[in-house]
Amino acid sequence: MLYFVGAGLISGAVVHHPLDPARYTKIAIIGVLVFLAATVVNEFLLAADRPAPPRAILVIAASLLLSFGIGMLSGGLQHFADFPDRGAVLVPLGITVSFIAFVLKDAESSFRRIFGPLGLAVLLTAAVSFFGLRAVAEGMTEPSGESGHSHGGGTEEETTEHDTKEDPPASESAAPESSGTTDAKSDHEEDGHGH
Repeated sequence: MLYFVGAGLISGAVVHHPLDPARYTKIAIIGVLVFLAATVVNEFLLAADRPAPPRAILVIAASLLLSFGIGMLSGGLQHFADFPDRGAVLVPLGITVSFIAFVLKDAESSFRRIFGPLGLAVLLTAAVSFFGLRAVAEGMTEPSGESGHSHGGGTEEETTEHDTKEDPPASESAAPESSGTTDAKSDHEEDGHGH
């Protein structure tokens, strides 16, 4: 459960980071801590054989890398329609980073697997997904100035309505002082001197 919560927080933070960098950096840090807590529980506390200190450091570093890889992949897929250009980069990068991290994390696998046939297959998958998603992203028409994924802040329509409510038309705000003044004003307006 901790793995999934951590990866979920990281994926949300990675894909939404440009909207509010300070907020989503904090969320990413919390996600990393939750994911690392899951790693410590599963790899050290519940494991029958605890790894030696060098291996433990590698497992923690690989878990951190894996959390970001999964976050990039899942976040890029979930919000591709909202951020197509960003998703087209995050998905293939997430595939590659997740694979490398998973190989490093597995005690029985060697570094050579990264550069072997499986690594080549993952690299080709990432390349195909990048070019494919780029083509899809270019084909998607996005309204100017809007991403389709709102997280707070007023829209342009709300601002326009707000502005018109605050500034009533001059004819409504100016009340006639008396009937004599009204006649004088209408005479003035007829000759082009409206006040």
